[in-house]
Amino acid sequence: MRRAFVGLPAAALLLTAVSAAPALADPPAPPPEATARAELAALTVATPHSMDGYARDKFDIWAEQADGCTTRQDVLARDGKNVQDKPDSCQPASGSWYSVYDDTTVTDVAKATIDHMVPLAEAWRSGADTWTADQRKAFGNDLKDPQLLIASEPSNSSKSDSGPADWKPTNKSFWCTYAEDYTHIKSIWKLTTTDKEKSALSSMLDTCAN
Repeated sequence: MRRAFVGLPAAALLLTAVSAAPALADPPAPPPEATARAELAALTVATPHSMDGYARDKFDIWAEQADGCTTRQDVLARDGKNVQDKPDSCQPASGSWYSVYDDTTVTDVAKATIDHMVPLAEAWRSGADTWTADQRKAFGNDLKDPQLLIASEPSNSSKSDSGPADWKPTNKSFWCTYAEDYTHIKSIWKLTTTDKEKSALSSMLDTCAN
């Protein structure tokens, strides 16, 4: 856990009943547009794999991190504002979270969902079906790359397991970053793409200059 309260007197415990979550690292930055375009050009175009055998739990979300908190809790602490944790816990009790997909702010932690930039199902059909359990766990809990972000329930539900060929954020000002991040994740994890997805990503990268 991020904090320990063992040995504190009762009065101190009352004062720390709701505590500010510690500041974590900033979210991973997207690559430059030129890098994203080079990565997009290098992606392998292939027919999507079968979804046979797919299950979200094969990616072991949300695993415990080195700080004793879950991946979800760490993203909420990292990306939220004025986050207050429950006593002796990693779980946020309050705060606000910006959902860039639809340009809205969520103030109910239960409705601040964590989205995988490249959906788990999309990863499965573009190569993750051949990975080891450890590789899938690393992908499902990736904090070092721009793979995990806050999303409102409506935007997360709307996106579901779709890629940019079939879904785009309603917040068009995010299209450039979305395409940069999505392409980067596919590139570093050596996932394949389709002609339709590649075309959609290229069009979204064109908005970077606007």
